[in-house]
Amino acid sequence: MKLKNYIAGRWVEGNGEGIPLFNAVNDDLVAISDTAGLDFEEALDYGRTLGYKNLSSMTFYDRGQMLKNVALYLAERKKKYYELSYKTGATHADSWVDIEGGFGTFFAYSGLAKRMLPNTTFWVDGDTQKLSANGTFIGAHILTPSEGVSVQINAYNFPVWGMLEKLSTSLLAGVPAVVKPSPFGSYLTYEVFKDMIESGFLPEGAIQLVCGDPGNILDFVQDGDSVLFTGSASTGRKLKSLPNISGGAVRFNMEADSLNCSILGLDAKPGTPEFDLFIKEVRNEMTTKAGQKCTSIRRIIVPEDLVGDVQNALSKALDQVKIGNPLSRETRMGSLVGKQQFDEVFRKIEILKSETELIYDGKQDLVDASFDSGAFMTPKLFLNDSPFTKNISHDVEAFGPVSTIMPYKDAEEAAALAKRGKGSLVGSIVSHDEKFVAETAWRMASQHGRIFVLNRDSAKESTGHGSPLPTMMHGGPGRAGGGEEMGGLNGLHFFLQKTAIQGSPDIVTAITQLYQQGAEKKYSDKHPFQKYFEEVEVGDSLETAGRTVTDADIVNFSNVSWDHFYAHTDATSLTGTIFDKTVAHGYFILSAAAGLFVSGKKGPVIANYGLENASFFKPVYAGDTITVYLTAKEKINKGVKGRNIPSGVVKWLVEVVNQRDEVVCVATILTLVAKQSPFIDLKAKNVEKILKGLTESTPAQFGTMTPQLMVEHLEEVVRNGFGDLQSTDFPEIPELHLEKLQDWLYSNKEIQQGAHYPLLKEGDVLQAKYKNLSEAKDRLAEAVKEFLVYYRENGQAEHFHPRFGLLNKEMMELFQRKHFTYHFKQFGLL
Repeated sequence: MKLKNYIAGRWVEGNGEGIPLFNAVNDDLVAISDTAGLDFEEALDYGRTLGYKNLSSMTFYDRGQMLKNVALYLAERKKKYYELSYKTGATHADSWVDIEGGFGTFFAYSGLAKRMLPNTTFWVDGDTQKLSANGTFIGAHILTPSEGVSVQINAYNFPVWGMLEKLSTSLLAGVPAVVKPSPFGSYLTYEVFKDMIESGFLPEGAIQLVCGDPGNILDFVQDGDSVLFTGSASTGRKLKSLPNISGGAVRFNMEADSLNCSILGLDAKPGTPEFDLFIKEVRNEMTTKAGQKCTSIRRIIVPEDLVGDVQNALSKALDQVKIGNPLSRETRMGSLVGKQQFDEVFRKIEILKSETELIYDGKQDLVDASFDSGAFMTPKLFLNDSPFTKNISHDVEAFGPVSTIMPYKDAEEAAALAKRGKGSLVGSIVSHDEKFVAETAWRMASQHGRIFVLNRDSAKESTGHGSPLPTMMHGGPGRAGGGEEMGGLNGLHFFLQKTAIQGSPDIVTAITQLYQQGAEKKYSDKHPFQKYFEEVEVGDSLETAGRTVTDADIVNFSNVSWDHFYAHTDATSLTGTIFDKTVAHGYFILSAAAGLFVSGKKGPVIANYGLENASFFKPVYAGDTITVYLTAKEKINKGVKGRNIPSGVVKWLVEVVNQRDEVVCVATILTLVAKQSPFIDLKAKNVEKILKGLTESTPAQFGTMTPQLMVEHLEEVVRNGFGDLQSTDFPEIPELHLEKLQDWLYSNKEIQQGAHYPLLKEGDVLQAKYKNLSEAKDRLAEAVKEFLVYYRENGQAEHFHPRFGLLNKEMMELFQRKHFTYHFKQFGLL
């Protein structure tokens, strides 16, 4: 099979001989990658134009949802990815890290977007800066997608995670990408990429695929574009020095292989949990992916008196590793990715032998595999007995199951050896001695992108030395490339342009869509807390009545809160303080402010969601009168799960002033505000009003019901909602499925057309039971009234529904509202 490339919205096959790709286990031909004849200039231009236009017009929130949808789609098809992954020599555990880890990165960034990013096409970064004495000239920073395309060059060791890890940040930032996997294992990348396109969740031009030799693609990058490279440091440096990259405004990020180390603490003697953890961690890092990880442990730094113990324990641990066919359940380590890589690793081993001693050369028999046909290599362990004079271990990396033990005397030496790797992605310290860990970590931090500390306290939940996480920075200085990937939202900054915005508060408010102090406030007769999330606008404001603080208020708040700080309770202790007399508590001022601005009437505001940046500027004494200005500062669209009402978060600026118009307190409060429901209110008068538009001749928009049958059906379902249907009369609903169905009731998702009525048996036909439509309408109105009265009198009642199981009052009302809306839309009444 010749792999196709996805260029400018179409699948294109190369017109050359291509690169044959072989099964790493048995050397069978799997596929051919070929990029000959591709128009790379067209590909990049397509991404810059259509891809950028489509992605950058989406909000951060929508892009986050897009990542989630894609990840869910891929997860449903993961079985075939595993089958291909085994052909790269990866075991099931190796494949899990690659495949599920890739999906997990998409899920993680989707979650970050929904929790922390705005529902806008830009992102306001940091706090507003006051640039003038009176605050009429202010500044802020916004981040917008870099206007270009991202060329993403990935290594062979993680065909899935390597692609999705880079795409997670570029797509969320709004920047289209051209994915260029290593030819080796690219048949797996191709299959996942193909499904991403077929999912339909990505806008046109968002991603393209170059499945083979990169050709001269980098000749066409230009200002605004970016290049992300994962691979060897030497190749990365060559690419970075290309004239149109080094000489233009092309962003370049390199993540190179590095000689990562793991340090065994001085306290971690044989018999301690830390010694055992260290041996296990080093063994895992040498054998996972057959050592083909950019984060693998290449240098094993141990106390000089423990070299023999570590050598013996590690040799025994490696002896237990079953090597062979990844499809065998016994296998714990697969093969290298191919014969070419085997030859390269073997060449590096011979170089290491020139200066260091090979002290362990695994002699394992293969499980259901052959050394002749597969790219299998047993683990190799070297000893560098003089690591400060013999530099080969710090300079040469064999990218396979190969590592070197080296001794140290104290924390200073351990850190010095760690830094001789000239820049690493990760270094680990295994110790229970906090002083040793801290001293070593501080010393080695400048040459490491990540420091992983392992001991008995964190071992159970630790993700391991070699596992980059979406929320933590992945990259490192020096030899490791000097780049940064992931790191939570920081990973997006590489793809975003940061721009300073300066102007008046009104102008900065208009641009940032965040209310700025001093900007015009928008007052209306409707209390802001009576507005649904969609109705709230940035700048909506409320000016409250005043409240005069009394001595009794201060005393009572002290008693209620148990806050008897002297400034609030003892006037004789104020000499030499900033207070003239006993002062009101700051938290009382906030509480009193809330009492002034909240609306007591039930409305869309569900709950207080939090408090940010509360500051107190002037004391408030008994006799002072406070007034509050409440202003909608920011809206955050919130994804909700489970049994939560669809809602968003509104941040409100609270400004408390005294009778002299002096600001005494400023804070930001967060409220959870319900979104407008697309379903009708279940009230008898509302139902009657809507039904006035229904006649015997009203045509159905879908389905076969007549108007009268529809109304009679609604009455039956309403009465069943407080009737005596029994679960034993219907098929059992699986518990897991039932939970999801009941969660669905809380969402704004509508009933789909053609839904089957569970009380109507196959072949049955609805028959009219009332003499005409008018009588059916009256009976329905009566049923709705009885339903509402019943649940007012029986608030804790639960009744069975054949589709959703046992429902309480709230869930039953949610169902009825959806059901009425469905049938009213059926006849065009809404």
